[in-house]
Amino acid sequence: MPIKACIFDAYGTLFDVAAAARRAAAEPDFPALAEAWPTLARDWRLKQLQYTWLRAIEGRHRDFWQVTCDALDWALEAADLADPALRDRLLALYRELDAYAEVPAMLDALKARGLPAAILSNGSPDMLRAAVQAAGLDGRLDALLSVEAVGVFKPHPSVYALVTDHYGIAPSEVLFTSSNGWDAAAAAAYGFRTVWVNRVGEPPDRLDGVPERICDDLTGIPDIAGGF
Repeated sequence: MPIKACIFDAYGTLFDVAAAARRAAAEPDFPALAEAWPTLARDWRLKQLQYTWLRAIEGRHRDFWQVTCDALDWALEAADLADPALRDRLLALYRELDAYAEVPAMLDALKARGLPAAILSNGSPDMLRAAVQAAGLDGRLDALLSVEAVGVFKPHPSVYALVTDHYGIAPSEVLFTSSNGWDAAAAAAYGFRTVWVNRVGEPPDRLDGVPERICDDLTGIPDIAGGF
């Protein structure tokens, strides 16, 4: 069955989640980040994901911006960097993360092939709009689908159903791409055709769903989508 829509996770897939800490570390106001930023970025991201899973299990939903703030507060305290000015700067930078270098050309190639491209993300709608605009991706995406429409984070099946409901297509007509192995696995279990963008060479997650393709960046997505 041919692919009718190409759907992307946002944070870590289209947008570099380490960019906020890396950019702040290069600014003269925050010399303490010069060596600490990789650890801070890692802890921030890990806690961000953990809090989404825990809130989904507990049934205590908060939007992704609140989760992002809470995770940063934990990471800053763990690094002994609890500075209000640094916190404000990191949060401002998170709203304008860099897109990975190959993203604009990849999305243009999908558009040239007549394939709709959209985001499916834990991010709140205002976060996604800000990220897309800051990265210069306006006009390259057909929809920004947020978990806020269902009030629970990935990998709940109702999140993946947002795509099939939006486009009125079967799961097998969706190509879903994520840099999170667990996300790609959950999407595969839902019935999507899936690509795991394994940028850092991690081993695969031991889950029921298995991504059909694994690649180290997004360059090949248009060819993969056209090959089904």
